[in-house]
Amino acid sequence: MQKTVDLRSDTVTQPTAAMLKAMFDAPLGDDVFGDDPSVNALQEKVASMLGFEAALFMPTGTQSNLCGLMAHCQRGDEYIVGQSAHTYRYEGGGAAVLGSIQPQPLAQNAFGQMAVEDVANAIKPDDCHFAQTKLLCLENTWNGHTMPSDYLDGMTRLAREKGLSVHLDGARLFNAAAASAQPGESVAVSAKRITSYFDSASVCFSKGLGAPVGSALCGSKALIARAHRVRKMTGGGMRQSGLLAAAAAFALDNHLERLAQDHSMAQRLAQGLENIAGLKVRSAQTNIVFVDVADGKGPDLLAYLKTHGVLATGLIGLRFVTHLDVDAQGIDHAAACVRSFFSEANPSKTSSTHRGAAVY
Repeated sequence: MQKTVDLRSDTVTQPTAAMLKAMFDAPLGDDVFGDDPSVNALQEKVASMLGFEAALFMPTGTQSNLCGLMAHCQRGDEYIVGQSAHTYRYEGGGAAVLGSIQPQPLAQNAFGQMAVEDVANAIKPDDCHFAQTKLLCLENTWNGHTMPSDYLDGMTRLAREKGLSVHLDGARLFNAAAASAQPGESVAVSAKRITSYFDSASVCFSKGLGAPVGSALCGSKALIARAHRVRKMTGGGMRQSGLLAAAAAFALDNHLERLAQDHSMAQRLAQGLENIAGLKVRSAQTNIVFVDVADGKGPDLLAYLKTHGVLATGLIGLRFVTHLDVDAQGIDHAAACVRSFFSEANPSKTSSTHRGAAVY
């Protein structure tokens, strides 16, 4: 029997047996007192790996980003961010609600990039009529797209010329690193090259890396000290959290290089969905595939897939995310189910008539 192919997100992964053993064997303390050795070791590991002075382990990426924004900005300050960026659109408005930080959202292109000119024009003068612009927030990856080095260089160079700090929402930083790695370069080295542009970075362990819980905020010692206070205020002080930190450390040691497999599975799925009338595949650069579905059939396709053991998200446009719990057989099953849906909806049409046809 075909097992369920869960492509809703890379957050649905289950810990591997080896990861569970690492969690079971982890030495524990009380992290609120700062004496959990597994948490301390993880924080030192990820900070060193990404080229920062310090790091702070958090239960969620939303809290990690919030602590970063509030460590950079005071009440009444402003941060510049993409209109569809996660920190602006999908984190409950926490920066504004809890930090009293004004977001200045800007338009993004299809690859998640803001225009340098728009950012420059959005930076406010030092005038009491305006919130003080203090921070630029970028995201990598964005909807599965990596941010090119020249984009990161241009944006961060502008920010620093204008006296702004720069924060990276790197929930899928290591996917970006795997896709951007130069020949012979490890994912860890590639990730450090990306984070070298930033004053702080939030990285997630429970997405592509397969840990059950956790993110880390990385930055200077001074910034992490401020973030530590915010973490306490927002309820993020955990006790024997080394149990979770051990899973994250295991993922850093064992799951970075395998991210290329997830990217390969995403490309396999995108190729399997080619030339289907009524579909338009939009992205498979890393581990996320977006599919636009014509004629309002998105919800029907989603329901059809579920009855055939394939889970995805979306309505008009569907999102499929590959991860370590999905193999080639599952990907091929998902693609076959999508094709079956359209074959049943258009029984008079064959795949040969679809080939080369215009799609939405």
